[in-house]
Amino acid sequence: MTLPPVITLEEHYASPSLLALQPLDELSYVLPKLINLDEERITDMDAGAVMLQVLSHVATAVPSPDLARSTNDELYAAIQKHPKRFAAFAILPMADPSDAAAELSRATKDLHFVGALIDNHLDGRFYDDVFFWPVFERAQELDVPIYIHPTFPAENTKQQYQGNYPESTAYMLGIAGWGWHADTGLHILRLFASGLFDKFPRLKIIIGHMGELLPFQLDRIVPISERWGNQRGLRQVWRENIWVTTSGMFSLTPLACLLKMSPVKHVLFSIDYPFSKNETGKQFLEEIRKSGLVSEDDFEGIAYKNAEQLLKVKAAQ
Repeated sequence: MTLPPVITLEEHYASPSLLALQPLDELSYVLPKLINLDEERITDMDAGAVMLQVLSHVATAVPSPDLARSTNDELYAAIQKHPKRFAAFAILPMADPSDAAAELSRATKDLHFVGALIDNHLDGRFYDDVFFWPVFERAQELDVPIYIHPTFPAENTKQQYQGNYPESTAYMLGIAGWGWHADTGLHILRLFASGLFDKFPRLKIIIGHMGELLPFQLDRIVPISERWGNQRGLRQVWRENIWVTTSGMFSLTPLACLLKMSPVKHVLFSIDYPFSKNETGKQFLEEIRKSGLVSEDDFEGIAYKNAEQLLKVKAAQ
């Protein structure tokens, strides 16, 4: 059976102008694909049945307000060459929350971006700090989601991943081997505990990687969180304010757990291109369909309809 027109949300690129100022030497092995926003990327998308990619800049140093604006303008111009195949999350100058809120408004209203993707912390500083809340207030006002994406450990946390093994192992434990996901899951709990979702009850947050470990732990955390004094419970916030993508994970077991804990309409397919292959994503979609975990209607929701509703986009048929 032919796959529906797939939308993917955690798909990365790199701006040549931003790279000129902030080289990403550790990503040299994949930079050609990160930079390409033309035929090579579209060929890769076609190989995975991806009709629409929502582009976001790969993790980098937080840009200045001017650099964020120029980077978003550069991405907008690239999208105009293939407007039916690409949408975008804005990059924001999170060190300057008022400027970040203004850029979120400009990017969504003038450039027609569908929200923003922000790194999981700012040099070890998390967004439960009210300093950052103007960004979330603006996102609620605009009715656009904020995607919170893992980033490299802050300098003051790297030591916890080091041990009686090579530094290269510690590096991987700090990123995809554990730290990225645990830190992002913790961040969601910090945002909840701070009262962010009481202050902004219509806020829409997206996280990736099947929920950054939270679905497995949620039943343990919920009763504990009832003592934290929030107006809205953690389970309510999880079900109403959090959307989850499958990015970078291609296994039915965590998906089954996620589907037990989240409304299926809040589950979104993603690949994590170019760090994962679109062909791998296509194979996983076929596996989901055959597994019987979801109905055909819900399968189409995960593949593209849920993203259409959340982001107000359309996957061309």
